[in-house]
Amino acid sequence: MTQPAEHDLVLVVDFGAQYAQLIARRVREARVYSEIVPHTMPVAEMLARKPKAIILSGGPSSVYADGAPGIDDHVFTAGVPVFGMCYGFQLMAKGLGGEVAHTGAREYGRTPVTVTEAGTLLEGIPAEHKVWMSHGDSVARAPEGFTVLASTEDTPVAAFEDVGRGLAGVQWHPEVLHSEHGQKVLEHFLHHIAGARQTWTMLNIAEEQIERVREQIGDSGLAICGLSGGVDSAVAAAIVQRAIGDRLHCVFVDHGLLREGEAEQVERDFVAATGVNLHVYDARETFLSALAGVTDPEEKRKVIGREFIRAFEAAEVQVLGEAADAGEKVGFLVQGTLYPDVVESGGGAGTSNIKSHHNVGGLPEDLEFELVEPLRTLFKDEVRLVGEQLGLPADIVWRQPFPGPGLGIRIIGEVTADRLDILRRADAIARQELTRAGLDRDIWQMPVVLLADVRSVGVQGDGRTYGHPVVIRPVTSEDAMTADWARLPYEVMERISTRITNEVAEVNRVTLDITSKPPGTIEWE
Repeated sequence: MTQPAEHDLVLVVDFGAQYAQLIARRVREARVYSEIVPHTMPVAEMLARKPKAIILSGGPSSVYADGAPGIDDHVFTAGVPVFGMCYGFQLMAKGLGGEVAHTGAREYGRTPVTVTEAGTLLEGIPAEHKVWMSHGDSVARAPEGFTVLASTEDTPVAAFEDVGRGLAGVQWHPEVLHSEHGQKVLEHFLHHIAGARQTWTMLNIAEEQIERVREQIGDSGLAICGLSGGVDSAVAAAIVQRAIGDRLHCVFVDHGLLREGEAEQVERDFVAATGVNLHVYDARETFLSALAGVTDPEEKRKVIGREFIRAFEAAEVQVLGEAADAGEKVGFLVQGTLYPDVVESGGGAGTSNIKSHHNVGGLPEDLEFELVEPLRTLFKDEVRLVGEQLGLPADIVWRQPFPGPGLGIRIIGEVTADRLDILRRADAIARQELTRAGLDRDIWQMPVVLLADVRSVGVQGDGRTYGHPVVIRPVTSEDAMTADWARLPYEVMERISTRITNEVAEVNRVTLDITSKPPGTIEWE
């Protein structure tokens, strides 16, 4: 990754914490640019990037365990401010001559902490507050020159600082919402100890990316972008359209697996908001034919993926053909790749290769396009805010995450036109009621699943019915890696159930999925 030169850089060193991405996001919320690097990156390489500060994340290990991840102690004496959290806090204490003891006292979850001296790090923070702990070892003695700021019942040194050297740390996780005043603690380090400039704002980001795309594509280059109806491709396209105008060609493949109104939203609202040059490719019949008789979830995904590539390529050929007829060549492909895609695919910072992401590693090797990825440095929440800055419709910007295979994997059983129609109507009602209750931004996602191969007995009017059950699956999440089922108000659930069973004649039962992730995934298939 090459960071935007205009901004100070904070490196978040990942020691295997589930929260590394969350730390990087919290730094950005403090208006400072951040990137994640693995603990295996040599410290000299980190310093060569001239960071304004380095943050050491938490991690699952004990600092004394065999093979526990460590870091060269030179990081603490190089003159760059360093902040340690949890495991990183203990590494700092140990690396600078303090004492980390395996006391046997374990602290997990919400823990009361007492501020004994506020210093710079904890200035203005209540003397008694609750934080999120997750550790077995404890710092028993701070290194020479450090001021101890806080303690808990079982941890004598829960926070310390040496402002003169730009070093500070806390035993807890300030990045998680369960830690009271956590964001303020992080901001005190970034702004008052590290002296990082607060330049990372959404308006700046949008303007910088537009300028960067303009430089990359030049005065005469043509680009093509596949629109899915989702926020990522929409914002990427809006940035590029601002940069090069009608030299961007957007392709929207209507595969018939979108929710009610979404195809029209792309064709009407997105075009109205951006003035983008849109090519719609109607492939609904093709997809339904290919899915006929297919019930296995993995097979469904493969069929949909294969047909989408074929449809996009066919639409692409049309666009390229039109350009060729005019004596022009489309040389750039716009993608909505996000920063988490890059991190998880092992790109940019040398992180472990978790998966080959469809936006990063799945392109053919003989691709003749140059990639344009205006969102490559951004997290999802930042993308939404940039979308707002660019004037995109709220329905697109705040649209819930939606799987690539669409409603095809929310129908348990064969995908048919009739079943898609049933699910579309039920889903539309559920979404309307969520919006009516003002819960759109509180719920990460609420799949509605049609159990098409299941029938349940019911009674409507004076007659016996034998209809389909649907499942609603409301979840809350920060990043989709983990998720909890959302506690919807009873009256909202009642309205959803009553309306679906009244208005969708084929459905006679509405059920609620209360499984967290793990063990359940967000989608059923």
